[in-house]
Amino acid sequence: MALLEVNNLSISFGGLRAVGDFNLKIEKGELYGLIGPNGAGKTTVFNLLTGVYKPDEGIIKLDGQDITRKNTIEINHAGIARTFQNIRLFKQLSVIDNVKVGLSERIKYSLFESVFHLGSYKAKEKEMEEEALRLLKVFDLDGEKDILASNLPYGKQRKLEIARAMATNPKLLLLDEPAAGMNPNETKELMETIALVRREFDMTILLIEHDMKLVSGICEKLTVLNFGRVLCQGETKEVLADPEVIKAYIGD
Repeated sequence: MALLEVNNLSISFGGLRAVGDFNLKIEKGELYGLIGPNGAGKTTVFNLLTGVYKPDEGIIKLDGQDITRKNTIEINHAGIARTFQNIRLFKQLSVIDNVKVGLSERIKYSLFESVFHLGSYKAKEKEMEEEALRLLKVFDLDGEKDILASNLPYGKQRKLEIARAMATNPKLLLLDEPAAGMNPNETKELMETIALVRREFDMTILLIEHDMKLVSGICEKLTVLNFGRVLCQGETKEVLADPEVIKAYIGD
């Protein structure tokens, strides 16, 4: 059984079909790419997978569970986490506190306990601190745990956003243009970070990306969207060599 299975997914906005008859199957442990020209519908697909939009038609299953009509919080609890094209950190919080936000649904205590520091509050706070530090060490950010997220270099802000997503303990990680705005050195480091996440967490990853060097370097399979419909699917090397894919990117 595939970890993620999407069948005949469609959505329209004001009569315009943004995504139509979209199908996707991702096996556990795969590193999968979703590519296509600007406006092809890639982020719309991510928004459908995470409950931001509700589809007009189709079914989304995660690990055999139908999540089609669930809201964003329910889908996150089911096991999908995402990052965004535009970084969405809590920039006036410290690096470690950003990760703790991701942990807050896993490690809980009551409002009464937190106000009066009663019961398991101290134990839970210690557990959260230790888990946040463990995650930051994986991403080589533990040395900057106490600085404001806004003071991190751009590439490290990207890494922190991924670390926060991983704090929710997902089954599937969605990365929306993680290399956007990065220079070649930052992109190379990002590729290493994504490979590390996959290896260290046994993670299944679906990413949207325009950087074809990154895509060809790490993705095993690709789906190409064009005008909201699947243009091509398959092994990365074969997809990138497909004449219709090349035409969609560079024109006639």
